[in-house]
Amino acid sequence: MTTTATKRKARRIKSPAERAHDQLVLYIRDFESRLDAEQEITMGFAGDATGVLRIEGIGFFPPDIVTFYGMDETGTRTQLIQHVSQLSVTLRAISKDDETDDPPRRIGFQLTTGWTGGGSGDASA
Repeated sequence: MTTTATKRKARRIKSPAERAHDQLVLYIRDFESRLDAEQEITMGFAGDATGVLRIEGIGFFPPDIVTFYGMDETGTRTQLIQHVSQLSVTLRAISKDDETDDPPRRIGFQLTTGWTGGGSGDASA
């Protein structure tokens, strides 16, 4: 028989970065669920002149780093690396690019818990 203490020990404890990542994914999915067919999600960062980021992905590096990558409003590939204690994110709805007939991009369903970098040209794992 398994005791309560053994069950607790068997549970993996998440780092602050992983917990922040998981919460952000939930917020992004919820925010996107309320956008109309002409809107896409971007992310703004409080206290920074970075502007907005068309989100392509987010990730984390335990124990305390969260990363965001995508394109800024000029189309420049951008990555923000932030300590969880400094995390302050604003989700914004913007009009999708009118030059295409493509449907608006939705990333919430693509965000998977445990992303650890790579594939974005960011020189991470």
